[in-house]
Order: sequence, then C-alpha cells, then structure tokens
Amino acid sequence: MNTPGLKDQLQRLHQLLLKERECARALAMDELMATVQQKEALLGCLEQVDAADAETRQLAEQIRAENRRNAYLFWSALQWIRESMQFFGRQSVPSGYGAAGATVNTANSGMILSGRV
Repeated sequence: MNTPGLKDQLQRLHQLLLKERECARALAMDELMATVQQKEALLGCLEQVDAADAETRQLAEQIRAENRRNAYLFWSALQWIRESMQFFGRQSVPSGYGAAGATVNTANSGMILSGRV
C-alpha cells in the first residue's frame, strides 16, 4: 500500500539532505543546525518504505546513498581536523650539536632562556 504522503516525505528528506551538504560545505552552521532539526523531525514521522512501489523504493535508495555521502563528508572533515590538531599539537624539539659534532635533540625548549646555546 503506497500513500502519496510517503513519497512527498521522502522527496522532502532528499531535499534536506542536499541542503545539509551545501550548508556544511559553506560552513553555514546556523542553517545547518536548522536543516538537521528539520531532517530529524521528518525522520521521526516517516512511515515504512517496505510496502512501497518501485519508484518510491528507488527514491529511498537514493536518499540512503545521499545520507551516506553526507556522513562520509562529516567523517572525513572530522579526520582532517584531528590530523590538523595533532600536527599543531606536536612540540617541535630543537636540535643542537653535541661535543662530537653530531646533532642532538634536546627536551628543553627555549635554549637561549635556559642558558644553553
């Protein structure tokens, strides 16, 4: 049994997923949060797609693909942020020269302030 409301809800969900991705790309956080709230409200009232016709099932599959694409976008952005934080979080260890003329990494930063050159 296919209801016209189900197809309309799925089309609206598809539009919200596309808008969600565009907001994320543009870093429009207020609009992104509003879109996510609309999407969650719509997901809460969606009916079952199991008994739908082939066209509605195809739309549901397209929605699933778009949702996974958005999830991958958010996951990869999070990974990039984590890598950036690790890069900037690493302390650069200054190297100097030992008595034998070889480079020596020291744990002290600010060698001039510590009196060692």
